Amino acid sequence: MDAGQGRRTQAERDAITVEIGYALCSAAFAAAVVFGVVAGPALLFALPLGVERVLVLFGLALAAPLFAARVVSVLLRFRRRAGTVAVQCSSPRTPGPQPSQPGRTNPDS
Repeated sequence: MDAGQGRRTQAERDAITVEIGYALCSAAFAAAVVFGVVAGPALLFALPLGVERVLVLFGLALAAPLFAARVVSVLLRFRRRAGTVAVQCSSPRTPGPQPSQPGRTNPDS
């Protein structure tokens, strides 16, 4: 929790949970793709043992930092986006979002 903002609402906690899940799933997918591209030939074809080990280790060496970088980048982007929304909505004088069509006040109209 941030010291100056008080408690988070249920909607904010839900948004954070969804964003963490998205960050983990997208990072796992990206890491699996990179690992599969690099180490796939070693797992599919009969290559010399040294080549197989090098490809698998190189795939792991690329996939692990990619996973971490993807998680961090998604969560930082969410934090920046959530921070700007919280700042924009914190002042009672700040008008809400503009209607999608000028002259209309209800998005369903």
